[in-house]
Amino acid sequence: MASLATTMERRTGKPNSSRLAYTALLIFSVLYYARPEDIIPGLNLIPVSKISGGIALLALIAGLAGNKIKTKFPLELKLLLVLFAHLVLTIPFAFWRGGAFATVFEKFSKEVIVALLVTLIVQNIDELRKLILVQATAVAVMTIVSVIIHPGGVRLEGVLGGIFDNPNDLAINIAINWPLCLTFFFFTRGAGKKLFWLICLLGMLYAVVATYSRSGLMAMIVSVLVCLWEFGVRGKRFPMIILAGVIGIVGVGIAISTPNYVTRVKSLFLGNIEGSGDHGSLEARRELLKESIRLSFQHPLFGVGPGNFPAATEFWRVSHNTYTELSAEGGFPALILFVVILGLAFRNVRRLRKTEQYSRSREIQLFTSAMWASLAAYVVGAAFASTEYELFPYFMVAYTSVLYRLASLPVQEAESPQSGSQLHHGIREQRDDARKPECAWNR
Repeated sequence: MASLATTMERRTGKPNSSRLAYTALLIFSVLYYARPEDIIPGLNLIPVSKISGGIALLALIAGLAGNKIKTKFPLELKLLLVLFAHLVLTIPFAFWRGGAFATVFEKFSKEVIVALLVTLIVQNIDELRKLILVQATAVAVMTIVSVIIHPGGVRLEGVLGGIFDNPNDLAINIAINWPLCLTFFFFTRGAGKKLFWLICLLGMLYAVVATYSRSGLMAMIVSVLVCLWEFGVRGKRFPMIILAGVIGIVGVGIAISTPNYVTRVKSLFLGNIEGSGDHGSLEARRELLKESIRLSFQHPLFGVGPGNFPAATEFWRVSHNTYTELSAEGGFPALILFVVILGLAFRNVRRLRKTEQYSRSREIQLFTSAMWASLAAYVVGAAFASTEYELFPYFMVAYTSVLYRLASLPVQEAESPQSGSQLHHGIREQRDDARKPECAWNR
């Protein structure tokens, strides 16, 4: 009599350890993005972040233990491991070794583990879609929850923890996930589901205004503009362009009705002005930027240590620039590796458009456009916020790796029901669409 593990493997074409790893990855995503400890009384007493990190590590071990996982390491993942190794080497040279050790092994290691998990464990388009759906839904719903429970008339910050605590991080996260939510709006069928995603899209736009984040605003503008080009002009969804114009007019009206926000936006061009709430922060940020550049050239190889910029400068503030802070803390090798990793993610998206599966699957086309917009939004937002040790950019890099790998499969293998990396669902979706008329939104 076959064992339960063998039975599951026969049914799914996937070893039990791999299924366990993927389930753990989903649980990690829910804990990281949905943050149940912030809304369920008493759950905040449990170290959820450490538990989620442990789940991710166990998932990686379980996944690598599955002898049927033969996914090759893409170049961007190899460079991420090199970046991790380099940051480890910087610890002995750090201004504060204890802080550098904690940043590398308690924070950045989680990003590396998750990127490994996503790249090696996700084996078909259904799994990738489900993982992205968990992230997009969690960020959208929790953003709306933040808007609902935060007191009106004040800046949206500190309502929830994690990525929802800092208004700049929250706004950039919204800008990154907004294209993913837009993808599900187009991909799902049914008025109820489309209404849900439309509410999420509008709520996320309002939340960016509520954060008063100028970096988030710039990232969101890039995200929306790229989405308009990709989904509207390139995708020939002209009703979307009309709707975007209407939403833009409404958004401007909301912004104008929020005087403090308008003042903060003006301060981008006029500097510190009365009512912007900066209290000299713009001049301080310029000094922090200059200091991060100075430290980069003073410590070009190993920097002052990961997470050490606030202590080394004695300003006790981050530099509000991912690129210069990373070079100051990890040296120019860390900055170069980080920029190359992002560049390879863009290359994945560009190569995706040349695959045969891209022309056959509407779902792959939608995800490709969304990832292009998300990456563009992040690159802009990262220039005005410190995000080098956050998880979301590495999630996006891993998504592009997986999608490119799946789209690069031969057509015969992708359509085979026995294939562990099949794209059968996306291709079937494309064929079903060809048999029946589409509504204007899905053209």
